[in-house]
Amino acid sequence: MTSKPVSLPISIADALASFSALWSPRILTTVNDYDVRVAKVEGEHVWHVHEGTDEFFLVLDGELHIALRESAGERTVVLPKGSAFTVPRGTEHKPYAPVRTEILVLEPSGTLTVGDHHDDVPDHVDVTTGHALSS
Repeated sequence: MTSKPVSLPISIADALASFSALWSPRILTTVNDYDVRVAKVEGEHVWHVHEGTDEFFLVLDGELHIALRESAGERTVVLPKGSAFTVPRGTEHKPYAPVRTEILVLEPSGTLTVGDHHDDVPDHVDVTTGHALSS
């Protein structure tokens, strides 16, 4: 039987204060095979889809809009501070933040921020599976 390393509490505020890049998530911790990521976002992301996984969003500060392309058509969910939403696997979506917003995202480790299929990626969007949190 292997033992896990001892975990220490993580301050979300300190984690968010440790970086300034937008659309470039940091891995706060892992839970089983899932990353708990925090990110600062503003403006538009890209239309993309995660074929094999749901994507959970929690708005820590600010406001996040998520446009969805579903079988019934397009719609947008608006998430104010303190709101959570799960984008179902296989649903094309595009996050947008009208103001600087801080989010927490839960998804399987190794999941690309631009999904499995996506529009052209503008320079302001980081194509990553998450960056290690600076200590």
